[in-house]
Amino acid sequence: MNILVAPDKFRGSLEAIDVCRAIEAGILLAYPDANVTTIPLADGGEGTAQILTRQARGKTIRIEVSDPLGRSITASYGLSGDGQTAYIEMAAASGLALLSQEERNPLLTSTYGTGQLIKDALDRGVQQIILGIGGSATTDGGMGMAEALGYHFYDKNNVQLPAKGESMHEVARIADPEMDRRLNAVSITVACDVTNPLYGPNGAAHIYGPQKGADPEMVELLDNGLKNLSEIASKTFEKNISNHPGAGAAGGLGAGCLWFLNAVLKDGVSIVIEQTHIAERIKDADLVITGEGKVDEQTLAGKVVKGLADFCSINQVPLAVVCGTLQITPEQVRDAGITYAVSVLNRPMDLNQAQADAFELVKDATFHLVRLFFSNR
Repeated sequence: MNILVAPDKFRGSLEAIDVCRAIEAGILLAYPDANVTTIPLADGGEGTAQILTRQARGKTIRIEVSDPLGRSITASYGLSGDGQTAYIEMAAASGLALLSQEERNPLLTSTYGTGQLIKDALDRGVQQIILGIGGSATTDGGMGMAEALGYHFYDKNNVQLPAKGESMHEVARIADPEMDRRLNAVSITVACDVTNPLYGPNGAAHIYGPQKGADPEMVELLDNGLKNLSEIASKTFEKNISNHPGAGAAGGLGAGCLWFLNAVLKDGVSIVIEQTHIAERIKDADLVITGEGKVDEQTLAGKVVKGLADFCSINQVPLAVVCGTLQITPEQVRDAGITYAVSVLNRPMDLNQAQADAFELVKDATFHLVRLFFSNR
């Protein structure tokens, strides 16, 4: 029997590679002769670059960049084994986790460090960049990233502006005298799992500004700034993308990637599935086993489980899901194309105990489900 194991992480307890090992251990305990293929997955968020780098037999690159407040830090990104693709997470250079609670202020933060990561990848001759933009500390419309790649921003008096959130409402002109022309020859795909527009009640400032440290007055200033930046950029690049789904992602970095990088925005799961070539492997499987820490309605809206379910349904391959918490109904399981879903919790326990025992719980649950699926063999 051929079993494909392709889970996401169990947040707080097991990374995706560890979930793979636990599931594989359960399979081989049930059927030692099973042919098991493991592919750790991610949904485009934290850890995606690491997983894609590993799948591409790549290496980790570490360089000095600016953090959201302009301080020097060491950040990393992945480079594929053939040197053709870079896997970058903007959070490595411009993430909220890099700041203390007191330091969070989207008027002052910048995506400049993200641009430095992209520039370093260009220096290494990549032909493709996969950029994840979750977890940002910024609301600068991508100005900082663009500045690192040679764009300049000027006010009405033709004075060059610092590329950060508080400058957006002053932008009157965008110039590209030093723009890195290598961007024109590189394919850039952005992992973006939100659909917010750039500005307005559902835009970057109003929805995500407060968690980055913005008070109500800051939110209004940032929202007006994003609107102004959009008007100037729309004229400069002759395209208005302010309402493009995902333009408001990462404080407007989604829009910035469309303007300054000519990138394509795609949902993270689609990118990961495409990069790992997992669709081809599903065709040869007798069973696919996936999982994540919590399976709920958000899972069905585009997480790893749903992405795999769609491919499994097309190829008529059964899909089993193991998870810590199962919060969807049997009807939702059926309608999503999932064959079997089970929580790994086999007795009453608190969260700490469940996380501590996660490996054994996943292994045991897998043992039972595999025996069920192949009981007639």
